[in-house]
Amino acid sequence: MKKVLIKNAKIVNEGKITDADVFIEGGIILEIAESISAKSPDVQIFDAEGTHLLPGVIDDQVHFREPGLTHKENIEMGSKAAVAGGITSFIEMPNTIPQTTTIEKLEDKFKLAEEKSYANYSFMFGGTNDNLEEILKVDPKTTAALKLFLGSSTGNMLVDDEKILEQIFSKSPLLIAVHCEDEETIQKNLQEYTERYGDDIPIEEHPNIRSEEACYKSSSRAVALAKKTGARLHVFHVSTEKELSLFSNKKKLKDKKITAEVCIHHLWFNDSDYKKKGTLIKWNPAVKTKKDQEALMKALNNDLLDVVATDHAPHTKEEKKNVYTKAPSGGPLVQHSLAAMLQFYHQEKISLEKIVEKMCHNPAILFQIKDRGFIREGYKADLVLVDLNAPWSVQADNIQYKCGWSPFEGVTFKSRVTHTFVNGNLVYRNFKHQAFAPVAERLQFDR
Repeated sequence: MKKVLIKNAKIVNEGKITDADVFIEGGIILEIAESISAKSPDVQIFDAEGTHLLPGVIDDQVHFREPGLTHKENIEMGSKAAVAGGITSFIEMPNTIPQTTTIEKLEDKFKLAEEKSYANYSFMFGGTNDNLEEILKVDPKTTAALKLFLGSSTGNMLVDDEKILEQIFSKSPLLIAVHCEDEETIQKNLQEYTERYGDDIPIEEHPNIRSEEACYKSSSRAVALAKKTGARLHVFHVSTEKELSLFSNKKKLKDKKITAEVCIHHLWFNDSDYKKKGTLIKWNPAVKTKKDQEALMKALNNDLLDVVATDHAPHTKEEKKNVYTKAPSGGPLVQHSLAAMLQFYHQEKISLEKIVEKMCHNPAILFQIKDRGFIREGYKADLVLVDLNAPWSVQADNIQYKCGWSPFEGVTFKSRVTHTFVNGNLVYRNFKHQAFAPVAERLQFDR
């Protein structure tokens, strides 16, 4: 049983920053105290002086593209990039090839992750217009959630039958996570801009095609349906100020039936960045205005938005460089999401405690993940050490993604991840991964 002692840590956890040591054995945090001595010679000691110790980040929305799209990304490379960014657990999406819309295909993905993943893992089951029977078979204790695409996106799994949708909301044993964009509005806008420009639509028009109206119309419909049926609803990647009116901060997260998240790219970029970044920052939903961007950060701080995620969705640079109608939406983010949030801390836009709440604690609470997301005795030792004063620049030679590029290339971050522990095992240290061993675990859920 491996023993690890982290000395002299500044622990950021549950709304406080405290000085303490942390002792780990067998992948579990056994003791947190002001001073702990190594009780035997087989204890591996890490001196955390000058760094902050955070719970491992839990990313509730990634696309690791396996199976079927592994020229873009795969579980091994995606999870390696994740732990380099301080993410110790991920929840992956169902729009792979084949789609994860049967119990058999879901279990196939769990087997792949068991063999390859550097980070703890779970998967969302995919809903379609015709797989309600399969949805009802999914075990809520071993699967993260049900994912519904209410607007088409890359790897289309559009659920657009209103009667089926209401049945799913009424009967699903799982939390329902939704991509909300109104398909009719998008197609109408796309036709208008295609008639004007052909396939080579200026990327600056993307937020006019994937518009505020498309987002709000779909989100408001999903929220209304959740209220009607009593379904537990989580709205992915909110991108507009208008949508914030649909959510509440009057209850604690554990008591909310309707929750929402924001993604790194909607906090970092706005529509002025299309000119420089082009289709590299083409996402669905689209990056919108500076006013939207600022409203999202405010809503994150005042708890209208509950979680920060990435929607990590890589494509090759060649694919992204196509003309507008052929360039896929999505980009790689897991390696840089925590560094980006820490940059906002340096800019005094958000506190360290709030970053940990939104990236570590709240995903664990929202998905009822067992024994993770906090630095507590008896919990799994998923931990990250960060140096807040160790500037580094994102360059081609330090990008971990299989696709080989990042929308942050050229950015200098003030903070960096120095160590990542998964179940008490050091998996990443100072820009280097440790030798791979199958230490990651399938997430379990207290439901």
